[in-house]
Amino acid sequence: MSTGPLAPRADFPLLAASPDLVYLDSAATTQKPAVVLEAIRRYYTEANANPHRGAYALAAAATAAYETARHRVARFLGVADPDTLLFTRGSTEAMNLIATAWGRAQVGPGDNLVVTRMEHHANFVPWQQLALATGAEFRIAELGPAGTIDLEHLASLIDARTKVVAFGHVSNALGTIHPVTEIVRIARERSAGGAPLGPGLPPGALLVCDGAQAVPHLRCAVDALGVDAYAFSGHKIGGPMGIGGLVMRRGILEAMPPYQFGGDMIEWVEDRTSTWNVLPHKFEAGTPNVEGAVGLAAACDYVERLGLDAIRAHEVALTAEAMAALGAIGGVTLFGTPDATTRSGVVSFAIEGVHPHDVATTLDVAGVCVRAGHHCAQPLMRVMGVPATVRASFWVYSTSDDVARLAQAVRETQARFA
Repeated sequence: MSTGPLAPRADFPLLAASPDLVYLDSAATTQKPAVVLEAIRRYYTEANANPHRGAYALAAAATAAYETARHRVARFLGVADPDTLLFTRGSTEAMNLIATAWGRAQVGPGDNLVVTRMEHHANFVPWQQLALATGAEFRIAELGPAGTIDLEHLASLIDARTKVVAFGHVSNALGTIHPVTEIVRIARERSAGGAPLGPGLPPGALLVCDGAQAVPHLRCAVDALGVDAYAFSGHKIGGPMGIGGLVMRRGILEAMPPYQFGGDMIEWVEDRTSTWNVLPHKFEAGTPNVEGAVGLAAACDYVERLGLDAIRAHEVALTAEAMAALGAIGGVTLFGTPDATTRSGVVSFAIEGVHPHDVATTLDVAGVCVRAGHHCAQPLMRVMGVPATVRASFWVYSTSDDVARLAQAVRETQARFA
């Protein structure tokens, strides 16, 4: 059965202007709905001022736009306390914020930090570098079968000296959906002998989840996941680039020192000392990205109108179609779990005898946009024994025709390099 678009191409100005373009790189960034672009335009033409500072009506309107956006995004994520949602430039900055502000204060020699082999560099390198800077041990949980996390190995690495367990919600390289609640259970049990994270908070490791690839595809319900920190990026859900966020437990944020200084994160400055503003402002130094927040809130509205359950069903259907179409071509290797229901809308593959970069370039000539490379997951690629893969990724505007164009372009690529 043919799968049509969940959202019409006409909703996306770039796609509407390029009717023959097959865009299959949504895991890198999604195309932007017109309603998001209009929300940004409307902010700049109707409410543009510096928020939290001016006593005039326009500044109050800018403040209202920014804080209303925070409440809207928090509600979309299933976060009950909007003040625990910090706006950042994206998930990369969110991870660095935690590693710098919390990690430098809490981690030392004799401690250990645990990550998984599946992580994007943004959720791998900050912890690696924190371990190097503090003398902590850096531990890597290896792969299980078919591109999953080996939960037994993960459990074996966690103990009372584990300060951080960092893991993704969904793999950007393979699309694997990880069992977050099971990982949380394991990590809590294994690290329970450690010090409490703060007053009224559970003892043990800080549980950090990278949700960049989950938020556009799944009903995340962050509060219900049981993690201590959850990061995401707005541009992967139809929002603008340069905006994302970090959700952390209030008690941890209140005890954590600031990440940057200046602007509205200040409460009072003496000659020798300073004090900090309340949450969330304490961690949002400088002029905030109001246009990004407004655009992200509009993207949340758009996605909710489509329905996350409908998005999930749409992507599972397309992923299954793509895996079947590519798997039927001789010389094509698929990576990751064979079950489309256990992965997001991502299919990674390779063509025998053709470098992934050559595949992507040749597909581009055919009007098909895919990503080729290590996908910011070099530790994973090393274990898989490949330098890179080709990655096709779907979102709400993708169709069965896109899958057919991809498969045809792959066959043409094979013929060209034969």
